[in-house]
Amino acid sequence: MEIRCRCGDTCIRPISKALKDIELFYKPCNDCKTEKIKKFSPLAEQINLDEIDNHFGSCKCGKRHLDIVISHVLKVMMDEGIKDKKASLRNACVPLVTPGYPTDSIPYLPKDSLVILSNEVDKGCAETIVKEVGEVKGVLKGDLRNTVGIKDSDSNPHVYELLAGCDLRCDIIQTPYGALGIYKYQREIHIEFPKVESPKIEILNKALKYCDRPAVLDCTCGPGTLGIACLKAGARKVVFNDIWNPAIETTLINLEVNGFPVKLSGSEEELIASGDKFEVYCMDIRELANCLDETFDICIIDTFPGVDTTEFVEAAGKLGKKVVVI
Repeated sequence: MEIRCRCGDTCIRPISKALKDIELFYKPCNDCKTEKIKKFSPLAEQINLDEIDNHFGSCKCGKRHLDIVISHVLKVMMDEGIKDKKASLRNACVPLVTPGYPTDSIPYLPKDSLVILSNEVDKGCAETIVKEVGEVKGVLKGDLRNTVGIKDSDSNPHVYELLAGCDLRCDIIQTPYGALGIYKYQREIHIEFPKVESPKIEILNKALKYCDRPAVLDCTCGPGTLGIACLKAGARKVVFNDIWNPAIETTLINLEVNGFPVKLSGSEEELIASGDKFEVYCMDIRELANCLDETFDICIIDTFPGVDTTEFVEAAGKLGKKVVVI
């Protein structure tokens, strides 16, 4: 399957390239420096705002400290009347670096390595940010407290609004079977911040230890993280499913970039795509049993925080021997 970012640029790369030198990606060079900016104090009381532009805090290596980049973003928001002079870095926006990778210190950002989320910014301000702040590749409008996606066929979907640029991000997920690169259009897929050790991967790993080369059903696959981890772990077959079409779109991308070629289905309406050892569906889990006539060793359920999983577990129980709620 040929894959290309919606923006038309070369945002999507094989995971092998995304992982190359990843540990050095956000590291400063010997000449990098940063201003000591207090996150809870008004920015205007700490820095001469007239001095903030693409050269402020810049280095010959092309990176700037995250706090300096957000200061630049906040300065634009002040200029556009979105924020007042008492605004601080703490309430400027939600920074989402790409590739998302857990670091032991605040990162230094190169060009096009940041998507920001704000529930205050407007289109004009967003366009100015993308134009003037080189590290920012995209601006989303929305509230972090509102989870993006859809619960089931009885629910209404929720998305953030892309105001400017491109919102495609990649998160690097560490697993016992190797690192994964998980792409997502952040306006459509829920935000998760990568950790050195993923709690979800730890739960999955414990379940996989009970089965040798299991058949796995990833009932609510999202961008495909857990199902792809199962393929990496040696599962003999994985079926990916999600009712949210954007999740399936990103699952197909992530299968490809992580080394699992995808063949789109041209015949069966329910079957979206397939490949060596996997199939991909886009259905309500409660209807999935009508399309699958096999029994899985493990069924994975990973829903939104706070969602009652009773119906999901009941539906998965008809298809699998062991249901794992993550």
